[in-house]
Amino acid sequence: MLEEKISDMGDVYQPDPPETELIGSSNQNIWRIVGLVASVAIIGLSIFVLARTLNKIDAGELRAAFQRTRLEQFLMAGLFTAISYAALTGYDALALRHLRSKIPFSITALGSFTSYAISFTLGFPLVTGGAVRFWTYARAGLSAGKVASLTIIAGITFWLGMGTVLGLGMISQAEAIAELNQFKVDLNITVGLGVLAVVFAYLIFVSRARRRVRWQKFRLELPGLPVTLGQMCLGAIDVCAGAAALYVLLPPEHGMAFLTFAAVYVFAVMLGIASHAPGGIGIFEATMLKAIPNASTSALLASLLMFRMVYYVAPFILA
Repeated sequence: MLEEKISDMGDVYQPDPPETELIGSSNQNIWRIVGLVASVAIIGLSIFVLARTLNKIDAGELRAAFQRTRLEQFLMAGLFTAISYAALTGYDALALRHLRSKIPFSITALGSFTSYAISFTLGFPLVTGGAVRFWTYARAGLSAGKVASLTIIAGITFWLGMGTVLGLGMISQAEAIAELNQFKVDLNITVGLGVLAVVFAYLIFVSRARRRVRWQKFRLELPGLPVTLGQMCLGAIDVCAGAAALYVLLPPEHGMAFLTFAAVYVFAVMLGIASHAPGGIGIFEATMLKAIPNASTSALLASLLMFRMVYYVAPFILA
């Protein structure tokens, strides 16, 4: 009789999860809420800024700004866009080399280009870009685990390039950037040094013998120092080429040095990523409209629209 009661209790009784698991789950939920609130705040502020800016734009001035853009500017923007996407194919090539996976470069270029062109426009790169990569590389015999590792390593390459360009820009162009963000020069230099310190700390970490990271059941061995330095170069080329594609489309009166503009461009891209808006649309434009005060709003908006067509829409259609 007692055994039957114990057996019945066993069917409905579930032991309480360990306290550490409850704490970990609670912390994850808190950070998810914080991330959601931050994303909504960035989107809301950007929509407010963009709406106020667009109210001041005259349709005739906007049309005239499009007409003043020369064919040479479009061709240069297309060239820099091609350089940026060529560097992006190198992201996957380096990652595959680190994973010791022999994939023909034609497949690598296809998987990389299509995944970035689609994820840049649709947003949520881990989902959209990862799905395209899996569809491409699985046909070449790459496992799902290696595709996931490839996606993460390529993402690290992107952030290394962004951090390097932002840090160098904040330090070397501290005075020019101070006029834009209204921060003190010393603060801009401090921020730049802090960003470069994070990059340097990562270089020290990957130069060690053990560079394995683990998240739940997923394990990843990070690339060593030689490959990481290659990642930094590729990332910087990609970011600078993307910035140059917009820079050549800007109206001539903008008056910004390229390195100053590149730092502003990186900051705008980072805000777009943080918002989780597809392609950072609205957030990127609002940031750039506020960060380049010398150019007229209509001319600058025309440049931003043309850049989005060249850098986002055209590759998306091709992909």
